[in-house]
Amino acid sequence: MTTSVNTARSGGRELEHPSRAEMRLEGVLHALSDPMRLRIVHELARVEDELPCSHFDLPVTKSTLTHHFRVLRESGVVQQTYRGTAKMNGLRRADLAALYPGLLDSLLGALGRQNDRLGEG
Repeated sequence: MTTSVNTARSGGRELEHPSRAEMRLEGVLHALSDPMRLRIVHELARVEDELPCSHFDLPVTKSTLTHHFRVLRESGVVQQTYRGTAKMNGLRRADLAALYPGLLDSLLGALGRQNDRLGEG
């Protein structure tokens, strides 16, 4: 999904994001269905702040990590903005809560219970 309605701009670089009205449940669920993307969302929710892409130490290549962030951004799960040379990522918690009340908290709670059950951190 691409849109020019909601863009983050800094230093001439723009990243396209769907507006709240353009976000679709199937896109959000698809974005959250991948274990690596879930780890990203979990970490963003845990710190409740923006984090640079370089913060995430996932067992994937840089190009695959870029793909995961793009899927999260294009679905509306995260907002990405450039700060200098860093691409910062923030969870779009308010938008998700307004459109799908309880979805994010339920998902994160279920993930925590799963991690406990399977002995994963």
